[in-house]
Amino acid sequence: MTRVITLNNIKIGGNNPFVLIAGPCVIESEATTLEAAERLKRITSDLGIPFIFKSSYDKANRSSVKSYRGPGLKEGLRILARVKKELELPLLSDIHRFEEIGPAAAVLDVIQVPAFLSRQTDLLVEVAKTNRVVNIKKGQFLAPWDIKNAAEKASSTGNNNILITERGVCFGYNNLVVDMRSLPIIRSMGYPIVFDATHSVQLPGAGGNASSGDRQYVPHLTRAAAAVGIDALFMEVHACPDKALCDGPNMLSIEELPALMKQAQEIDGIVKRQ
Repeated sequence: MTRVITLNNIKIGGNNPFVLIAGPCVIESEATTLEAAERLKRITSDLGIPFIFKSSYDKANRSSVKSYRGPGLKEGLRILARVKKELELPLLSDIHRFEEIGPAAAVLDVIQVPAFLSRQTDLLVEVAKTNRVVNIKKGQFLAPWDIKNAAEKASSTGNNNILITERGVCFGYNNLVVDMRSLPIIRSMGYPIVFDATHSVQLPGAGGNASSGDRQYVPHLTRAAAAVGIDALFMEVHACPDKALCDGPNMLSIEELPALMKQAQEIDGIVKRQ
């Protein structure tokens, strides 16, 4: 059984129903971010799904220097703080540099360490020292058992509020696959396991100067992960993925979310009753 992490009134782990972590990949504007957060809050509230809002203020690992990265740290955190205050939602976003950790911790409830940085010892330690919940995204280059070392780097600070996210593993060039065995393997370490259903269908670099993706497989992987057993689902959603400024090919349309979440809830309930 995994440990239970309590965030406000949300319980993540143990035998609790899955939590949804969702939002647009990156902050495109203040208005669209607030609109997405409000809509997601309404959807999850209607379904009774615990919800954490996610969006990035800066995507520092975009494929091209010309790609849209977001509004930046100061403006992005201001927008996220408004989401938190007005909609009373817990927040998750990712950091990329040491200088971001302090300001981010003042606003965020969950600080995410990106997959490409999941082995950076000093970064993991400094993030964990904030005593915020830490979400470590397993690198695309790591075996499931290797992520335990990253988690132990963070927990060496005394902060055991650690989530681990599976987001697929490199399979040849410009492709990712998900080994569903990794979910119970990581969960057996005692950490709540998060399944990233949208980055798992990403095709890294396949767009030449951007990533591509196979969003049509998001529902299939979501249902499969729920059947294996997860503590949270991570999904990037957008009102119009084809017009998104970042990760559009692997983002799910928000219109499709309610029906998919109902299916995931049913599967999750069956698995956790056993």
